Amino acid sequence: MAGNDWINSYLEAILDVGPGLDDKNSSLMLRERGKFSPTRYFVEEVITKFDETDLRRSWAMASSIRDSEERNTRLENMSWRIWNLARRKKKLGRKMKQKSVIARVPKPLLADMPEELSEGERGDTVSEISPKGGVSTKGGMKRINSMDVLKNFATQQKEKKLYIVLISLHGLIRGENMELGRDSDTGGQVKYVVELARALGAMPGVYRVDLLTRQVSAPGVDWSYGEPTEMLNPLNDDDCETGESSGTYIIRIPFGPKDKYIPKELLWPHIPEFVDGALTYILQMSKVLSEQIGDGKPVWPASIHGHYADAGNAAALLSGALNVPMLFTGHSLGRDKLEQILQQGRQSKDDINTTYRIMRRIEAEEITVDSSEVIITSTRQEIDEQWNLYDAFDPVLERKLRARNRRNVSCFGRFSPRPIVIPPGMEFKHIVPNSGGADDDSEGYQDNSATPNPPVWSEITRFFTNPHKPIILALARPDPKKNLTTLVKAFGECRALRDLANLLLIMGNRDNIDEMSTTNSAVLLSILKLIDKYDMYGQVSYPKHHKQSEVPEIYRLVARTKGVFINPAFIEPFGLTLIEAAAYGLPMVATKNGGPVDIKKALDNGLLIDPHNQQSIADALLKLVADKQLWSKCKQNGLKNIHLFSWPEHCKTYLARLACCRPRHPHWESCAVGYEYSESQSPEDSLRDLNDLKISLEGVINDHGGVDCSQKSDTNSQSLKSKTSVGKKLENLTKLPVKEETELLELRRKKAVFVVAVDCGLTKHFVDIINMIVEIVRVDKKGENLGLILSTASSISEIHSFMKASKIGLSEFDAVICNSGGDIFYPSNEGSPKSLPFVADSDYLSHIDYRWGGDHLKNTLVHWAASISERKKDKELVVECDSASRHCFSFKIKNLESIPHVKDLREFLRKQALRCRSVYCQNGTKLNVIPVAASRAQALRYLYVRWGMSLVNTVVIMGDYGDTDYESLRGGIHKTVVINGVCNEARKLHSNRSYPLEHVITYDTPNVVQVEECKKDQVIKAMAKLQV
Repeated sequence: MAGNDWINSYLEAILDVGPGLDDKNSSLMLRERGKFSPTRYFVEEVITKFDETDLRRSWAMASSIRDSEERNTRLENMSWRIWNLARRKKKLGRKMKQKSVIARVPKPLLADMPEELSEGERGDTVSEISPKGGVSTKGGMKRINSMDVLKNFATQQKEKKLYIVLISLHGLIRGENMELGRDSDTGGQVKYVVELARALGAMPGVYRVDLLTRQVSAPGVDWSYGEPTEMLNPLNDDDCETGESSGTYIIRIPFGPKDKYIPKELLWPHIPEFVDGALTYILQMSKVLSEQIGDGKPVWPASIHGHYADAGNAAALLSGALNVPMLFTGHSLGRDKLEQILQQGRQSKDDINTTYRIMRRIEAEEITVDSSEVIITSTRQEIDEQWNLYDAFDPVLERKLRARNRRNVSCFGRFSPRPIVIPPGMEFKHIVPNSGGADDDSEGYQDNSATPNPPVWSEITRFFTNPHKPIILALARPDPKKNLTTLVKAFGECRALRDLANLLLIMGNRDNIDEMSTTNSAVLLSILKLIDKYDMYGQVSYPKHHKQSEVPEIYRLVARTKGVFINPAFIEPFGLTLIEAAAYGLPMVATKNGGPVDIKKALDNGLLIDPHNQQSIADALLKLVADKQLWSKCKQNGLKNIHLFSWPEHCKTYLARLACCRPRHPHWESCAVGYEYSESQSPEDSLRDLNDLKISLEGVINDHGGVDCSQKSDTNSQSLKSKTSVGKKLENLTKLPVKEETELLELRRKKAVFVVAVDCGLTKHFVDIINMIVEIVRVDKKGENLGLILSTASSISEIHSFMKASKIGLSEFDAVICNSGGDIFYPSNEGSPKSLPFVADSDYLSHIDYRWGGDHLKNTLVHWAASISERKKDKELVVECDSASRHCFSFKIKNLESIPHVKDLREFLRKQALRCRSVYCQNGTKLNVIPVAASRAQALRYLYVRWGMSLVNTVVIMGDYGDTDYESLRGGIHKTVVINGVCNEARKLHSNRSYPLEHVITYDTPNVVQVEECKKDQVIKAMAKLQV
């Protein structure tokens, strides 16, 4: 008799309330002005939801166990009186129906209840919330018919065959039985990226989707995470045409420690290694797809989409190496997290940086803004309040630049990514709503012996003394930012809430608290202490284990008890669990910081709270659980509007935005496959209300890194009189001769390639190092088909003069990467006697031209240099010099200590929306500014992509310090020889970094070998150790 079980539980709950909760002299009336009584809630539930026969059975049972105990006597009397009330209600209902009046229990009946209950059966009252208006209508959740969506979309995308790459690096990712909550890195993002990949793969026009992540083969981690490839099952089983498809796959790239599963904060030094591995995979896949759908031509990704800061940094490097569009989703942002933690006052900024590597994360997010075409957010709040904190993004400036682009007006070399709001999707196929309507709650109380309760229900309810009370569900990791301790305090200190409801905390999976991370175990122990402090045993459930497949059953259990779902996080980027809960008919209480604001606006199914205000949490929970009309209204609204968050809708918007990105691909290819450029914009993109389309060109950086608006850029200067064609190739460069192209193809056949990247300037020591390496490569290992490349910050003319004076043969080098990666030259005997014996790689110049500000950027830099010199009253402090390049602007620096640090210069240029890289080099005597897609490390990747040079067999020789781009050369799949004691003067370039160099480089890798002295025998031993 399941019905009787519910009745008995409610009767027990009424008795548990007891008289005199707060004041012995308080009134025992069931209803009292301005007060709420849990007793009244349960009496109404019993009277309105159960049949008269069930009530009589409960009274009969209470009579049979009557004894001398006061509680049993009270139970018998209360059962009889409630049964009597139910009979009166039924009788009165019939009369009202006959009179064609509403078939509802009139309020006077409830007002008469106090006279029918004895003092021992009545509880004190705490607060009563008046129900708001609003009549719920019948009807369950409307199922999402993805067939219609896909069929309509298929006609527009029929001819496309896109290849899309997604990247999510941290956590444990697999397609089935995801271990969500296992640790702080395996959470909602894992589920999001897997479902997004699966949904995109089912869309018409998408041929293949690859989700790239880290391969983990470590003790304590399931073997499935070490599998290189996993095919995801299709999202749709519907029998509709979705177009030709190669499928959706999880591709696991090995990088980082091979036998360790490490947290995301420790992944930063290993990201270049992932980029090189992913680059190898994508090149191989482009060849495979060329045979399948490309008519023999390589098929490049339509986009590379990074998720979270680490993957965003990797996507920026891959996008630059392949010259394809990049998309980015932050999920959560570093600057916002930093502010939230500082507000809590528990840690200093230095402590936060040490624990979370927060400054490296913030720099990665700034880099993603520089490189992205589109930034995808879940909510508008994320754009206005979170991305607005970044130097590289200004919402107002972005709108102005977009408007000027539409009108074909010059943006003066400024660029900004397009932020768009696409709420995460959800798969509704497995959601089975109640057969009754939204207001038909009786189904949850009925017995159905044919379908036993799911095992997870008993695992949860074993904690509860009274398992049938409404359940308040929180589903989150025991992480400080999830704010679960405040929730437990709010529940513990609100007596009315404790009398009315139970609290369920699903806090991931654990075997032993001592084996959890320090942070998670500290939160869990705090919760256990609070349960003991407030004596909440029997009222709070915190099971140790649950499967991801059991989460829907958890939602159903909470909905059956007419409970609510709460997300009390200090900030929630989106809150996918709120969508899931709504799909199962659960109203929500959620933080007002972040995505829940937009979810509440769309679904209108709950209340928002201040997560720092404990009383606000308790009040909202009590109001939503106690007010039955409000609860039913929120449930109905959630079910009615949930279709707004379906995956087909998400993917339609996603692909429409992707189609608006200007197609890019390696410039030595004549065309790309699967692109269509469209200038059309959706209605919400209208900028007619934006009157001020002027871009301020004012502002030069001062000596403290701030902005000085006292000087204006010379917009009438000769360099700005004619519109610069950013994509135009250098006019004074000769096209690479066929002979040179044939010779460069030999790079792929080199047994090994040695790259001299020692940043000690053009000094005598540098000459000695070059001569030593040349002797090893060209003399000692003669006949082994080895390559030699010079990588430097100097210009090609400086290199030529230096080599000529040092009597170093130019023919010894296969390539010269100069201007900090702004140019690549190859030795050549072609040309006039007066010209330099080098030929530029014009394909590389086109490759890195993306978002290059050209003369407009140069004009800003010239004014910056003039301002610094004027402030310090030294005209030679910062002086422009000729780099002989259109893709590198160089300045000589007289005194490094008198000019802003490189991080301040980067901040200034980002705030101007000028996308570039600033590099202090040659021991602080020179500044190079190059395109955002260029760097010395990226130049090596270009040689791999363009000419097939093996990165695995590349050896980079460098000092223990270097230019400010030093860290980018230290990582990757190439080998590295570090000569200690060399370039020590460059240490000062790294003295005022945003984050320590140790956060982004590692010595714990077999690919890096250090030598104590710059001696030939030691370098040879190091090469042997690297198996070169």
